[in-house]
Parts: sequence; C-alpha cells; structure tokens
Amino acid sequence: MTTEPLLVVNELSTPSVWPASAVSAPGGDLSVAGVSLLELAERYGTPTYVLDEGEVRSRARAWVRALPEAEIVYAAKAFLCRAVVDWMEEEGLGLDVCSAGELELAATRGFPAERIVLHGNAKSPQDLGTALRLGVGRIVIDSGCEIARLAARVPAHDAQQVMVRVLPGIGAGAHPKIRTGAEGQKFGLSIANGDAEEAVARIQGQPQLELAGLHCHLGSQISSPEPYERAVRELVSFLVRVRDRFGVVLPELDLGGGFAAAYLPGDAAPAPAVYARRIRRALTGACAEADLPLPRLTVEPGRSIMAPAGIALYRVLAVKRSGGRVFVAVDGGMSDNPRPALYGARYTVRRVGRASAAPMRAATVVGRHCEAGDVLADGVELPEDVRPGDVLAVPASGAYQVSMASGYNMTGRPPVVAVADGRSRLLVRRETFDDQRRRDVGL
Repeated sequence: MTTEPLLVVNELSTPSVWPASAVSAPGGDLSVAGVSLLELAERYGTPTYVLDEGEVRSRARAWVRALPEAEIVYAAKAFLCRAVVDWMEEEGLGLDVCSAGELELAATRGFPAERIVLHGNAKSPQDLGTALRLGVGRIVIDSGCEIARLAARVPAHDAQQVMVRVLPGIGAGAHPKIRTGAEGQKFGLSIANGDAEEAVARIQGQPQLELAGLHCHLGSQISSPEPYERAVRELVSFLVRVRDRFGVVLPELDLGGGFAAAYLPGDAAPAPAVYARRIRRALTGACAEADLPLPRLTVEPGRSIMAPAGIALYRVLAVKRSGGRVFVAVDGGMSDNPRPALYGARYTVRRVGRASAAPMRAATVVGRHCEAGDVLADGVELPEDVRPGDVLAVPASGAYQVSMASGYNMTGRPPVVAVADGRSRLLVRRETFDDQRRRDVGL
C-alpha cells in the first residue's frame, strides 16, 4: 500500500494538529505510526483513543533538549497510565501528580519517587500520607493550613522537601477557567498581600520541612513566552525578599506548565526551544541584576507533550439537518471529552476510511448525551455525503480527555490504544457495564 505524507488532509487540517507520523492512505484512510485508523476502529471499536508513542517520546525529548540544565516534570493530569509512566521514566522526565491515585500508579511501575512532585490546592490526608510513605521528592504547599498538617506527619528526625506555590499576579491562558496565576482564585499564596511571605516564615519554623524553592503555575494553553518572562521577574524579586528577610537563598524555581498545543490549524504553539530561550534569558538577567545565584529551574509540560500525540475515533450514528445546520451525531461525546462544554475548546475533524468526491460542507459534530451542550466540534468541514457508519478522527486528543472522562449516561469510558512501528497495543481497556455494576452495592 502506498502512502504519502499528510501535507493537507482538508482545508482545516495541517501537520501541526496531527502526529508527525500521520500519512494519507488510499481509500480515504489515514495511517499513524504505520497503523490504519480505520483498522483500529474496526479492531477496538469506537469511541477509541489512539496514542502515538513515538510522538509522545519525541515531544518529551524536545523539552529535555531545550532545557538540559533544568528538571522536566511531566504533568500527569494531562493523561496517565502505566505505559506513560514508563515512557516518562525512560525519557528522563519527572512526574507532577495531584492525588494518591496518581502516586500509587507511578509506584506500581517503580518510578523513582525522588522525581515526583505532589501538587493540589486541597490535598487529602491520603494524598499526604501516600506521598510521605513513598518518599516523593517535593510537596508543593498551596495553602497556609497545609504547613502544620504536613509537618505533623513527617517522622521525627526526618525532613520533607517542600515548595511554596505563589501567585505572581499574572493571568495567562486561553480561557478564564484555566488561568491560575492571577489574584482571586483558589490556587497558591499571594505575593501581593503577604500570604506567600508568611508561609515561608512558617515553614522556616518547622524543622520537619525543608523549603526547596518557589512554584507558580500561570494557566493553560499559553501560546507566548512573555507571561513566563514576567513570572520569572516576579519570582526572582520575591526570592530577594526571602533572602533579605530570612537570610536564605532558595535553590529552586518551578515555573509550572501551561505550554500551548495546536488544536486547530494556525493555532500558535511555540516549540519548547522558543519558550526555553526566553525563560533562560529572563532568569539569567533577573538573577544577575539581583545578585542571586541561578536557581535550579523546573518546568511541567503536560498538554504540549500529550495532546498532539492523541487521536479520538468515533463512529457516526446519525446525520440530521435542522435550522439550516447539519448535525453529525457520534457514539461518544462529553463523557469522553468534556473540554468543549467546559471551556469552549475547538477541534478539527476528518472522516477516515471512505473516499468521496462529494463537496465539503460545514457540519456540527455532536455527542450522544442528553445535553444541548454536548458538542464536540462546531463548524467543521466534512464531506456532504457523511452518513451513519462512517468513522471520524479528531486530532490533538491526547490530553485532558480520557483523564477527565466521566460515567455520564453509563456509556463507559473509552479504551486507549498505543501505536508504534506499524503495530498497536491496548493500554487501557474499555470500561464495561459489568465494571459499573460491580460498584453499585446498594441491594
């Protein structure tokens, strides 16, 4: 079978939203890592999520190359399974986790605990207990009340490394619900009102806690390095205040993640080297001006590694015309991808596995759930002859979809399939009705 590079899938699709291994194939099909998407839909059913292992690894390596002097920590909340834990360990990345469940999953694969960072604005006793039991590298303090609570759990004559998550007063990100660096929201401790400095003082008074540095996270889908440059300047300024008041030079600075991925052709998604160059320059300049040694830098990419490597496959169940619009209903929806409903996220869509000379027409791809807001992609171009049974592929689906999937309408969460070197393998099986039934113990 002859293939050709996926230069243009349709007028809405370019290489920036598909894995680098994607190639057009005869019959209207698409191959990723040498595997036919239509064959994957037939073998594993739909909805199914496909993850290009080579793309994940390549993007992880790009961050390591861009910042070889820094610690690159994968934001596991984007998507985590046992295989992803292994890939990150093999590529030399750390893990940023937010729960005891993510910690335990990492532990089942023997991931080095010292390379794990625990986050969370409201860590449960189980979260903290699991982190201490496993010996995670750093715990990020997100509120003042965590300080004594954590210190009381650390064994005598031992010390846990912590960082303080500060609010630099910088709002950045593609949607208000994912902007987390500004004042007036649930994350972090404000530099402006003195809460961050008070937290540093309290940690200094706890011998069971060792303050390693500062952490911030500005938001998600940040498509410019400029907010990170501003954050660097704010954090270095605060490091100076900590030095002058407490006589301590903190050795680490964690800028979090939020680096953008392209969901639509033309979306800005700078390469890791672009962010790295600007961040490094800002940090070097700010520290030189403040007469501070350069702190060890940490960044936490998640979406930018995982989103471009994933493709969601759906099968069309119905096509309907109403109010001058064409609605293409598929067998998934907001239960496996809540992002459009939550954030107004937008995607492009391609039909795979059936060639057609029909003209392209605007359509709205909707899910199967009992919600008017269950829209997966609005105003996308699909062939006019799209019909039930067709398979649709949605690129840039690797992050914050399966990880946020729900049990709504008891449809069952989809499987995740890895592709590499012309082969596929199941990473996460489909959730069945029996799985759901076993949780219902109310008889």
